[in-house]
Amino acid sequence: MQISWSLHASNATERSDTVLEVDWTRLLVPSGSLLEIVIRGTTIYLVLFVVMRFLPRREVGGLGAADILLIVLIADAVQEGMAGRYESVTEGLLLAGTIFFWATLIDWTDYRFPHLRLTEGPPLAVVRNGRLMRRNMAREQVTEDEVLSQLRQHGYESLDGVRAAYIEGDGRFSVLGRKGASAQVPPKESRAGH
Repeated sequence: MQISWSLHASNATERSDTVLEVDWTRLLVPSGSLLEIVIRGTTIYLVLFVVMRFLPRREVGGLGAADILLIVLIADAVQEGMAGRYESVTEGLLLAGTIFFWATLIDWTDYRFPHLRLTEGPPLAVVRNGRLMRRNMAREQVTEDEVLSQLRQHGYESLDGVRAAYIEGDGRFSVLGRKGASAQVPPKESRAGH
């Protein structure tokens, strides 16, 4: 009985020693080509960016498609480095840095050359002179009910008072009334008991 206890205590001590050890070389020194990581990050980011840029515009909680893409890719890149699928933290950070670089470059290019409209498309009319533009609605996969709902949210009960309604580049709707027609301001939400 005494022998097995001391053997067990010895194994526990060895395990606690290895739990506290850190292989700094494996943690910080890249195991492969850094250029390959940059190329992989660049390719994935740019392909996903182009795909998301041409998807129908939908507003997602105030974030644009490029913002969501950045968040997802950075989270994945950093997770890979933290979980150890890369051999070093340096590789995960390099991939995250590559993604940040492309996001910043595209934002800067969009700011410097706004006519290029890299991150958002131009506004698209879905109502013109009180009539639905069904071809544009189909292109953006927006139903008549969705357009009418947006008009009501902007204070218009019908198409009659609407000169134009647009889906903006970020997926939000903007509505312009006809001359002489004014939007009925929707009542403020009231809480029960107030």
